[in-house]
Amino acid sequence: MVTLNVAKKKPSAPAFPKECLKKRRALTEAEIKVLEKNLNSSDCSDWSNVLVCDGAFDPSLVHGSFFGGFVILGALRRGSLKYHDLELECGIYNSKLRDTVTGDDDAIHNVAYLDNYRLGARVVLFNIQEMSCTKHSKFGNGILKRGESEDVRVWIGVANENDGRAVLPFESMTTADAYLWSRKRGDKQLLKRFVELTESGFSKELDTYGIVGNDAVIKNTTLLKDAKIGECAYIKGAFKLKNITVLSSAQEESQIGEGVEMVNGIMGYGSRAFYQAVAVRFVLGRNCQLKYGARLLNSVLGDNSTVSCCELLNNLIFPFHEQHHNSSFLIATTVMGQSNIAAGATIGSNHNSRSPDGEIIAGRGFWPGLCSDFKHNSKFASFVLASKGSYQCELDISYPFSLISTGGEKEPIQIMPAYWFMFNMFAIARNNYKFKKRDLRAVKVQHIETDPLAPDTMQQILPALGRLIELTKIYLQDAGLESVCGAKSEAQKLQAAKDFLHQNPGAEFELFDERAQKKYGAVILKPVKAYKEYRKIVKYFAARSIMEFCAQNKCKKLSAAALEKIMKIELYSKWTNAGGQIIPSKKVDELCAKIKARKINSWQAVHKFYDACQASYGDWKARYSIHLLEELYSRKIQDFTKEIFGDIVSDVTAVSNDIYSDSIYSRKKDYDDPFRQMTYGDKDEMTAVLGSINDNVFLRELKEQTQDFNKRLAALFG
Repeated sequence: MVTLNVAKKKPSAPAFPKECLKKRRALTEAEIKVLEKNLNSSDCSDWSNVLVCDGAFDPSLVHGSFFGGFVILGALRRGSLKYHDLELECGIYNSKLRDTVTGDDDAIHNVAYLDNYRLGARVVLFNIQEMSCTKHSKFGNGILKRGESEDVRVWIGVANENDGRAVLPFESMTTADAYLWSRKRGDKQLLKRFVELTESGFSKELDTYGIVGNDAVIKNTTLLKDAKIGECAYIKGAFKLKNITVLSSAQEESQIGEGVEMVNGIMGYGSRAFYQAVAVRFVLGRNCQLKYGARLLNSVLGDNSTVSCCELLNNLIFPFHEQHHNSSFLIATTVMGQSNIAAGATIGSNHNSRSPDGEIIAGRGFWPGLCSDFKHNSKFASFVLASKGSYQCELDISYPFSLISTGGEKEPIQIMPAYWFMFNMFAIARNNYKFKKRDLRAVKVQHIETDPLAPDTMQQILPALGRLIELTKIYLQDAGLESVCGAKSEAQKLQAAKDFLHQNPGAEFELFDERAQKKYGAVILKPVKAYKEYRKIVKYFAARSIMEFCAQNKCKKLSAAALEKIMKIELYSKWTNAGGQIIPSKKVDELCAKIKARKINSWQAVHKFYDACQASYGDWKARYSIHLLEELYSRKIQDFTKEIFGDIVSDVTAVSNDIYSDSIYSRKKDYDDPFRQMTYGDKDEMTAVLGSINDNVFLRELKEQTQDFNKRLAALFG
């Protein structure tokens, strides 16, 4: 309902904010005459509600404008501001300002309504219908003002559609913060402390005002309400921006483009939203892109991610996520980064209960194929590649680096463990290189592990090896193998199965894992080859981590002294992917305990804890690597023989060479394949389009790195 307030008398000058009065003065009579001559007007007939910059105010730069409430103007000097092709005179033209403080040398043109804002210097506002801020605005943060009830608090229902994992957005939120909050649901005290941490540092008073930072440009925009816009931000043609913070800086400029709607959320530094994209109840990380009609709802999107055309609902997505296609859906998931959702993929569209409370968890490197669909609840290990198909039942894929495919309706699925190591080593090498190149963040608050071979994936390989041994035991027992059937204890049977896998590297058979798919289970392909590849890659990771530690500590050989130094480091054998950073699970528990004990009282302090973990990451990996080798060889490192170290060097060198040779092969076949060649008239045309394989910077660097790695490996373990 529209309310009519009939003014009985002209209002007197309002109270000015004291913090904005330095070097400000009232208008002179001569200045008032110029203003009125230029068709300007004010709430107060004597213009006592307007203050200007002492010594730097040119009244001729104000035309056809109205000033209500209080208005405090920064320096107004003759000049112009230019951004790309837009160039506007400094000053205020055809605009209405109320309760506003401008900065020095701003250009405000055709702003129909500007209320309760404070502008930085050199700000451009052009063709804006409404730009206003309420006294109770939170700018997308999940806080409450004095006297407000809980039902107005903005939550983001990540990972589950029933809001059972909801988190509160805040400006400095990282995916690590959101992950801890969304997972630790059984600890009521911790959840309460998370709310307290979020509210600390924010005023509860009803005294907020909108902010536009220095050098920001906002043009051709319909509505900005309760928006905090960072410096150097560029907003053009946006439709609706309400209750949001746009973080931006000179180093990391954020942009919002045509037709965009963003409501109740935080946009990270250096991020961009274009072309009718919609975001509601959201947090965008640093260097993210949201474009081409993408819909991001009730979700947290990690740094360096790109989403276009598709729909994402109730998700927690770690850094380096790619989803580009109009028919792609991602619903009620926790996706742990470095993921790529193909066209037509429907992740989590089918629920297995009577309410929409299902969820999917996918480890790093989740790549579903074209037109794939999956059912809640499902869980995927890291770097699972799912071939095109409709997966009708819930899945529990515990084999990292595997390829899965559907065998048809009411049939077992097929799993090839260690597929990436057998047929896609190029991706293992290139992923780390690719993601580091794509990380354009100037400030890296969220630590991100980009290497596929890391403690989180190694801790998944160990139980996968154990599962292969267990399933092999069942297979050999059914086949009547004497060494298994004649064993007296379960441990002896498992050892016999393990011995069989070692002694028969060329054996061809399949296993059956009933746990991998509800009702119909899964067929495990190439288990012997997978077992061998898993072991080799664990050795590679372990050797590389020890090499890195020794290089950092200037140890040329893995001597007794170097080994003793590593063994003094505390062993962490369980790891958590916290928003992209790999942290020992015990350290996560320690963090939560400190938060509950009020030893950590802000999210900034939480982030310092993450920083401290990252500083020790290399040491922890080295100690964990010793543990891995001891697990593989079933003995203490002190008992390793010369033959064992030789075996490690042999296998690790083979992996190192395979990574390079497979990378060359993967790229070379793009040139040698006749089906690739057939669209080109001749070799010169093909080279002009694709470039030469010899020009590939990644392959050149990989060759040098491989040669150097092999030399250092032999020297260290020799």
